[in-house]
Amino acid sequence: SGVLALMYLVKNSGLDVSQIDYLIECSEEAVGDMNQRGGGNTAKACGEIAGIKGATGVDMRGFCAGPAHALITAAALVQSGVYKNVVVFAGGCTAKLGMNGKDHVKKNIPILEDCLGGFAVLVSENDGISPVLRTDVVGRHTIAHGAAPQAVIQALVLDPLTKKGMKITDVDKFAPEMQIPDITEPAGAGDVPTQNYKMIGALAVKSGQLERKQLPLFVKEHGYPGYAPTQGHIPSGVPIIGHGIEHIMSGKLNNFMVIGKGSLFLGRMTNLFDGVSILVEKNDGGKEENTEVSK
Repeated sequence: SGVLALMYLVKNSGLDVSQIDYLIECSEEAVGDMNQRGGGNTAKACGEIAGIKGATGVDMRGFCAGPAHALITAAALVQSGVYKNVVVFAGGCTAKLGMNGKDHVKKNIPILEDCLGGFAVLVSENDGISPVLRTDVVGRHTIAHGAAPQAVIQALVLDPLTKKGMKITDVDKFAPEMQIPDITEPAGAGDVPTQNYKMIGALAVKSGQLERKQLPLFVKEHGYPGYAPTQGHIPSGVPIIGHGIEHIMSGKLNNFMVIGKGSLFLGRMTNLFDGVSILVEKNDGGKEENTEVSK
């Protein structure tokens, strides 16, 4: 599914495949030999199959936060001039489908998830037209922040915006974990996107940026119902990018924030949580700063 996403990106972007310099694969899978299980390199293997012969690449991992980490890294590589065109992509795996289906089987309901997710995003130099990645508005959940959900949201949403003199309400749309609730609720995980939006809204109330009575409207206006496959990294922020770019270009949105959160404790090496975020906004027509995200 990662290769398929790559091939569609090349087809839909119209970019000459020889102009792609670097590939960052950010799924939760690993490849290696019998002694070095995670040696890599899935990115280059997928690039070979997709015919992207002029690129090199690397795998980047962070559980569900992987795509957001990769997006920020791609923006930094382009903005610094190291590469001109970087592709961030990931596919899914059938093992994940099996894991998600177990809870449905236990409850005697049909296995609701029957597809593998995949995505690919092209990050290129600022052309003065396309939406830009604000590399100066980046949220980081540090080691010192701890694992409390409120602390995570503050680090990823409130702190980076406050540093730039922005309010939570200045962001048109937030994209945290965008899992389909029809799938997650029977499995016992609840409506994950709505839970996130309520926490973001509550933080706005606590910081005096929103009245408590406006909270339900905030969730509706600044969020989306979950609509992405529930395969870890696949719904983690990046599903908004396609239509988010279209909405910015058409004038429906001024900006949106990609939020990636990862459960590092699942790897049994730490009890920590993880997360990063970045703001994507309308291009002001200048070519001096930031980087461009193209489909």
